[in-house]
Amino acid sequence: MRSIVLLLAVAALAGCTAAENTAEKVAEDAPVVANVLLTPDARDVHSYAIPAEARVTHVALDLTADFDRKVMRGAAELDVQAAEGAEKIVLDTRDLKIAQVTNGEGQPLPYQLGKSDPIHGAPLTVQLNGANKIRIAYESAPGAAALQWLEPSQTAGKKHPYLFSQGQAILNRSWIPTQDSPGIRQTWEARITVPKGLTAVMSGEAQSALGEDAPEAFGGKGGRTFTYEMNKPVAPYLIALAVGDLRFQALGPRTGVWSEPSTLEAAATEFAELEKFVEAAEALYGPYRWGRYDVLVLPPSFPFGGMENPRLTFATPTVIAGDKSLVSLIAHELAHSWSGNLVTNATWNDFWLNEGFTSYFENRIMEAMYGKRRAAMEADLAWTAMQEAVEEVGGPASPDTQLHLNLTADRDPDAGMTQIAYDKGATFLRTIEQAVGRNRFDAYLRGYFDRHAFQPQTSAGFLRDIREHLIKGDQALEQRLQLDRWVYQPGIPENAVHVRSDAFPAMDKAAKAFAETGDIGAVPTDRVTQETVRFLNQLPRELPAERLAALDEAFGFNKSGNSEVRFAWLMLAISSRYPPALESADAFLNSMGRRKFVAPLFEALMAEGEWGQAAAKRIYAEARPGYHSVTTGTVDGIVGWDAESSAGGA
Repeated sequence: MRSIVLLLAVAALAGCTAAENTAEKVAEDAPVVANVLLTPDARDVHSYAIPAEARVTHVALDLTADFDRKVMRGAAELDVQAAEGAEKIVLDTRDLKIAQVTNGEGQPLPYQLGKSDPIHGAPLTVQLNGANKIRIAYESAPGAAALQWLEPSQTAGKKHPYLFSQGQAILNRSWIPTQDSPGIRQTWEARITVPKGLTAVMSGEAQSALGEDAPEAFGGKGGRTFTYEMNKPVAPYLIALAVGDLRFQALGPRTGVWSEPSTLEAAATEFAELEKFVEAAEALYGPYRWGRYDVLVLPPSFPFGGMENPRLTFATPTVIAGDKSLVSLIAHELAHSWSGNLVTNATWNDFWLNEGFTSYFENRIMEAMYGKRRAAMEADLAWTAMQEAVEEVGGPASPDTQLHLNLTADRDPDAGMTQIAYDKGATFLRTIEQAVGRNRFDAYLRGYFDRHAFQPQTSAGFLRDIREHLIKGDQALEQRLQLDRWVYQPGIPENAVHVRSDAFPAMDKAAKAFAETGDIGAVPTDRVTQETVRFLNQLPRELPAERLAALDEAFGFNKSGNSEVRFAWLMLAISSRYPPALESADAFLNSMGRRKFVAPLFEALMAEGEWGQAAAKRIYAEARPGYHSVTTGTVDGIVGWDAESSAGGA
């Protein structure tokens, strides 16, 4: 069995396939930096970099994963493209311990580490002295924001430690000294040395399929070194790493799944159609240009549903429902291979260019795979989520309901990562599609991805492109679409297209009937996940305990293994102050760290006075050590976490 696994892993990590070589022809010789970076709206206030003066074009990492000290240590060698006469380059760092900076010949270069900012970290200014290559010897801090070091007890196998990174939005500067701005695309390579028994995987092409012995590592205890390369320029937040007891199973000629051994079978079963997903996406918007598309199922503490790292999507285990009902998440991360990875927002003000396009594309993939009825249900749920998001950020007049945001330097870019970017963005594109026709819009989008492949983009750039290649001077169409209003004004324009599911009226009727009568027979038993979520969300937020008990007894919501259903149930039960829900919430919140679920549940608990607040603080004190910094950075403020006063529970 082991030999089969190793052979499959070699297949997954081997060189480019014929399809990849073909895709590379489409994008070869892509310029390092697009002209868009020189426009005012591409100025990134969340990076210290001055790309017009000097920019990083390539990153070469040589790092050791030190699990004892919980640091990444080693060196980063950066290729620099400098303007004529440029004397320095400014890099982004966060809590890095810099040991030395040298040029390509090993000669020391003067450098200065500036004052640290809690959001942006500290600028590292290096005097170039004519160098076009600099080498930085450093190590990360034990609490590096991008990295989560897990004890064996926090993994599925319980025998080996685990490490994973999460770079979006501006966290990779906590383990890689580079220009950490999405518009400054960089190629990269990496040598990662890890302890024996562990495997390192990254969002690049493996150069050493099973690693190489490193007998001198870790004080002579030995380890293994894994080598990766990304020869296409990517946004730096997309450099990703995971280290653990990992196994691989192929699902198709260019697709497969990585996970801990104990979860591999379930993951492979859930994602069995991965190759078909890629084919469906290609049929819509052109060739997949990254070679392989594999999925890594991480431990439950991963803070997002998924992260679109090129070649290797990072995914939460909460998507494994056993019935493929939540695989739209995989469709979403795959779609990022075009919108986000191929064409990337130049700054976090235009996050919607990644997520709005991707959410639209995701729904098209789901329609191609599972039909219009399933896609309509998910689009209708997203419409409701959009309306709720509008209220959560302050109502339709709030500037945070704009697609193009005006994030100031004192706001963490995470503040803009709301459902507005996803669902208002997708609704905008769906509105354009209906106005011009699907075939015409598909042709436009395919051309858009080709024209801007491997380049950053801004809202202004997108609007110029769509006016040139789709509107083409048609003033009536321009007026009907209201492009500028969608992008630059708050709220949801009145021309927004609402896809309505024909399955939901029955769920709405059932919810109303049950709320009025308590008759469990009014609830359809033949429901799919999306219908169940709709039913739960349509129930009044305050139901009598006996009616909640009847629902739970009939359908087992308190112990549901479907994360979306469990979440919808708990939001209802908590708002109704249903005591048995506290035990379920405790178990759920201690079993995963996905921010999408964790933050709203703690908000719901904190909104219920002493009853909920006491439970929230108790549960959070227990669960917090298992959460990634992305999650704690949000939830600390919700529960009023004070590290010093709560030290006993931390």
